[in-house]
Amino acid sequence: MTPGDKSSFLAKARHNMLIGLFTLIPIWLTLILLAVILDFIHQMASPIIDLLTGWADPGGTAFYVVKHPWFQTTLAVVIMLSLLYLVGWLASRWFGQRFLKLLDDLIQRIPVARTIYNTIKRLADAMQTNSDEIERVVLIEFPSKDMKTVGLVTRTFKDSRTGRELAAVYVPTTPNPTSGYLEIVPIENIIPTNWKLDEAMSFIISGGADVPDTFIYDRPPAHNSDELIHPDADEGTDKK
Repeated sequence: MTPGDKSSFLAKARHNMLIGLFTLIPIWLTLILLAVILDFIHQMASPIIDLLTGWADPGGTAFYVVKHPWFQTTLAVVIMLSLLYLVGWLASRWFGQRFLKLLDDLIQRIPVARTIYNTIKRLADAMQTNSDEIERVVLIEFPSKDMKTVGLVTRTFKDSRTGRELAAVYVPTTPNPTSGYLEIVPIENIIPTNWKLDEAMSFIISGGADVPDTFIYDRPPAHNSDELIHPDADEGTDKK
């Protein structure tokens, strides 16, 4: 093998290894994330699993089956999905809503828990709103006027002194959208998009690699703040 052939072989090998690396990274990270989620679900459902599998004789075959990690993980997922369905079913019924109201009133009496609960509840309520009905995903100038970033409008309100319309915009970070920044932005400085929430999350988590079909970067020439449908318009009042 001549030096030139050796150099060409090493270049091709390096190229193939890089392709293999970038092919496996998404799979590897997905498996790690799934493992973390499944472990969390297993820990949450472990009391119920122990109750359901407590009948198994430690010396029998059934004990080996019910204590096997795969069986316990599968059972934990089934229990968690069933629990979510049950909670959703109860929450849509009168008695479930009544119970949640009593629980809400109880939490409101606990100072520290009240603050945390209200914050998370408002964010959850904002995120579960149908993105087809409101302009949820927007672009704002951040961290400077020469740059724009994707933000999620969580609430609109007015300046108590001037009456200027403002929006609370949550700016998720990449690749972990659960952390981010809260920006208060004038409505006229917001650029609406037609993205759905899952498209925005995919764009953020992928670091911009997964771009939605349409991308509007520049503000329309005659931007009207009324074009942005307010997330809390159904409440009928502005928060001050």
